[in-house]
Amino acid sequence: MGKRIALIGLAIIAFSVGLGAAPRPLRAQTDNAAPEAVVIHAKGPVVQPFADYVNRGIDEANQRNAEVLILMLDTPGGSVSITFDLIQKMRASPTPIVVFVSPRGAKAASAGLLITLAGHAAAMSPDTAIGASAPVGPGGVELPDTSQRKAEEYISAEARSLAERRGAEAAQMASDAVTEARAVTVTEALDAHLIDFVVDNTDDLLEKLDGFKVEVNGSTKTLHTANAIVTELPMTFVEQTLLAVTDVVADPNIAFLLLAGGILLLIVEFATPGGWIAGTLGVICLGLALYGIGILPVNWLGMVFIVLAFILFLLDVKAPTHGLLTAVATISLMAGAIILFGSPQIAPFGRLSVPLVAVVSIAAGAAFFALVVFAVKAQTRQPVTGREGLIGKAGRVITDLMPSGTVQIWGENWRAETVDGHTIPAGALVEVVEVNGLSLTVRERDAPLAPGQPS
Repeated sequence: MGKRIALIGLAIIAFSVGLGAAPRPLRAQTDNAAPEAVVIHAKGPVVQPFADYVNRGIDEANQRNAEVLILMLDTPGGSVSITFDLIQKMRASPTPIVVFVSPRGAKAASAGLLITLAGHAAAMSPDTAIGASAPVGPGGVELPDTSQRKAEEYISAEARSLAERRGAEAAQMASDAVTEARAVTVTEALDAHLIDFVVDNTDDLLEKLDGFKVEVNGSTKTLHTANAIVTELPMTFVEQTLLAVTDVVADPNIAFLLLAGGILLLIVEFATPGGWIAGTLGVICLGLALYGIGILPVNWLGMVFIVLAFILFLLDVKAPTHGLLTAVATISLMAGAIILFGSPQIAPFGRLSVPLVAVVSIAAGAAFFALVVFAVKAQTRQPVTGREGLIGKAGRVITDLMPSGTVQIWGENWRAETVDGHTIPAGALVEVVEVNGLSLTVRERDAPLAPGQPS
């Protein structure tokens, strides 16, 4: 049954991929054909699934020989390296790209500013904002002064290069967004010519774009968007799934929960082998956590502390130290999470909740301390299996002990002899005093067997 479900799931994914990758019929425009405007909706942090979708939109617009590609943008920012790759793709496109920060309340923050400036034209809806493009430090740590200045100068130069065609005021505003983390309103952006239009929706934008001149690959092109056919290009199932997963696991709090839960489940599986549920869930959680951490600008030094914490947890279970290693591991887990996800540059993906880290760390410490207590008790508990486990067990005499005979202990017949050499008749109750190889030494027992105890 499980294999059948897995095969059905793979078939659905393959079918969805096929739908997303299947070539669509190309439509070459003629003099009498209505112009076409391809519209894509790029929302969320700038991560690889986001860029893959935009890249596909650019390729689709070029194949369709569209008059314009409208990139509706709403992003808090994201990876600078992915943004730069996307900018290169946008600037090389033969189809004019118009970046439209929309709907109302949307933003083009951080890397979103660079994407907006990379468009051949730019527009914003009312009540939107743009800017605050401070650089992301490598590894997610706060950069030293020299490195911070270098990063700011590099990104600021890129922003000025993209904005200089819009005039000195726009270039200065773009530079300030990087060096001073400045964000501006739609009115301020329009007054500084950082954008070209303020419109409410796509129809208004197409009306404004008709007759507007843009520079595409060094040549001036006049847009003809009157009565344009609008073609929405939605995400494929695979793109939606990847972006949805990314939106969830790229949150530092979710990534930490998945990481802690995954390692905890794997340790439970190793400590109590024979099952598979804990191990399977642990692998899934750990895989999702590592996917999210790979997207986030993290400081990998924190991972060292987290791994160290769970090594100490496991050691305390295997070699109990009365909770000392568990206490150290709890502190190490908290420190590791704060170092891993505590950088200010992680803000576009969400902020780490220190109370959440504390609660999860203490809960993990308490769980492992409980395992330590059980381990200590198990080491001091009287054996219940094997020959040692027979000591103190009660049974019934099968043949008279004179002083040797046969007794039945827990459903098994044993050769036995009395401890004092006295005769014990068949049917009497006895208790095991000593085990000597395959022979038992017993004494008579006055108390009856407990209900349900085998004789």
